[in-house]
Amino acid sequence: MNKTQIGTKESQLYNMPYEIVIGLEVHLQLNTKSKVFCGCSTDFGSAPNTQTCPVCLGFPGNLPVLNRRALELGAKVAIALNCQIAKKIKFDRKNYFYPDLPKDYQISQFDHPLAHHGKLAIITGETEKNIRIRRVHLEEDTGKLFHQKDSSLIDFNRCGIPLLEIVSEPDMNSPEEAYLYLTALKSILEYLDVSDCNMEEGSLRCDANISLRNKGDKELGTKTEIKNMNSFKGVRLALEYEAKRQADLLKKGQRIIGQRIIQETMLYNTEKGITEPMRSKEEAHDYRYFPEPDLVPFDFEESLLNDIEKNIPELPEPKKNRFIKDYLLSNYDAAIMASDKNTANYFERCAVLYGNPKTITNWIMGDISAYIKDNNVSIKDLNLKPEHLSSMLKMIDSGIITGKIAKTLLMDVIQTGKDPEKLVKEKGLEQISDIGLLEVAIGSVTAENPKSVEDFKKGKDNAIMFLVGKVMQKTKGRANPNKVSEILREKLKGAK
Repeated sequence: MNKTQIGTKESQLYNMPYEIVIGLEVHLQLNTKSKVFCGCSTDFGSAPNTQTCPVCLGFPGNLPVLNRRALELGAKVAIALNCQIAKKIKFDRKNYFYPDLPKDYQISQFDHPLAHHGKLAIITGETEKNIRIRRVHLEEDTGKLFHQKDSSLIDFNRCGIPLLEIVSEPDMNSPEEAYLYLTALKSILEYLDVSDCNMEEGSLRCDANISLRNKGDKELGTKTEIKNMNSFKGVRLALEYEAKRQADLLKKGQRIIGQRIIQETMLYNTEKGITEPMRSKEEAHDYRYFPEPDLVPFDFEESLLNDIEKNIPELPEPKKNRFIKDYLLSNYDAAIMASDKNTANYFERCAVLYGNPKTITNWIMGDISAYIKDNNVSIKDLNLKPEHLSSMLKMIDSGIITGKIAKTLLMDVIQTGKDPEKLVKEKGLEQISDIGLLEVAIGSVTAENPKSVEDFKKGKDNAIMFLVGKVMQKTKGRANPNKVSEILREKLKGAK
């Protein structure tokens, strides 16, 4: 998206005399069967407090044991993000108290994280921009609070689920760039199959740090951290609001008591569309980090890292480049096809079965994409198999059905899962190419639309398209439009 495509709120942000500075902290629950330091299940949706043990509840005398699978998945993400894996890795105790943290500390990583110094490219307009990754580290998740009118309940099932934190540098300069970064990151994570990335279930969460400074300044302004954003769109909206709020305070010079930017943690109120103060912002010293005494520091075996790197699949960017080379797609079409793993697999299967990549992308990005968006489903969940779409496109090419009929047929296949060739025969949807039948329909249409007939005779060529459309309506989209146009022109020219 370039600046000319950005909405009103975003345009106002670009016209501010300040530069927006954004850094993101993404928390990702990893796809493991057991928790990061114990053997409890990580299945979502179980009855509250049924997936706990003395280790994840922090009972005295119980020792944590690192989940090897969680470590491997974390390294997989770090390598895909072009990070350097640390030579020495250790865990630390992050000391703070929340009701959903039963140990009163969280096992995390401080000065020796899993990985550091990575990067992720985003495309803004026609420009590629690298967002630096400061660090990637492993930690355990906390529980979950359920607030009621007069009380709060705690479910500790989530305690101890392996959590990967991906921290960017403050390299994003607009809410739109933050949105693009999250979209690109999620695409990579889904390709790696390290998490289901479900924000509604809490397996992907994001905190945003934002500050403003005068354009041209190098020193960062006072930042706030925003939490409670349950969608990428929500992140963008929260950042837009917070940027505007901070700009309004800066314009007042921060001279009025109570009207200044304070370093604090904010919650995003989705109903009101505003940010609200939650608590003062903690710094590293507030957490009183010290080495976790029950987990010794360790090094990665080079052979293990090599095995992990070998098993990393083709990621969105190289896949996009291959689509451009192998299927002659435009950069835009290739980027859309490669952005989602399921879409990419679907496209490639259709390309093998049908063989016209551009036509396939048009259908996927058009009617199919609209259905997916309207019904909030994934392309892999559709009844429309690649074999179905390919068969339907072949029927269009061979003249068995028209493009208009194909759009109706598409919905029938999605809803029933039936073979499109069988549906065409069952519903009598074959294209009408018989001259006699077409002439009957054309005769009826010309009799009903004398003005359009006269317009064509007077040299208004567009009138023929109107008449063809009427014939298509009368035949319920089954008439061969090329033959209809040909017959109409011959008939009307002869009647001049």
